[in-house]
Amino acid sequence: MRTSTFFEKTYFFYKLKMDQIGNNNDDRNRLDEIALKEAIIGLDDREKNILKLRFFRGKTQVEVAQEIGISQAQVSRLEKGALEHIKKSI
Repeated sequence: MRTSTFFEKTYFFYKLKMDQIGNNNDDRNRLDEIALKEAIIGLDDREKNILKLRFFRGKTQVEVAQEIGISQAQVSRLEKGALEHIKKSI
């Protein structure tokens, strides 16, 4: 029966530790994702729509304003408020 070398044992413990670290990061990422979803749920429909158009559809504030019928300044104010709400919630 062959005994493990120092390097094999070291690699085993390194791999075990890296797996544990990976799991902690996965858990942290899941918790961040849950917190983000809950923060977004707290927004009103207009704020959600503005963020969707800006960050998922890649539209400018001017394009969003034209699409939903408000001024660019209002889009800017609503976007800023929505992002601040999300930051505070997380």
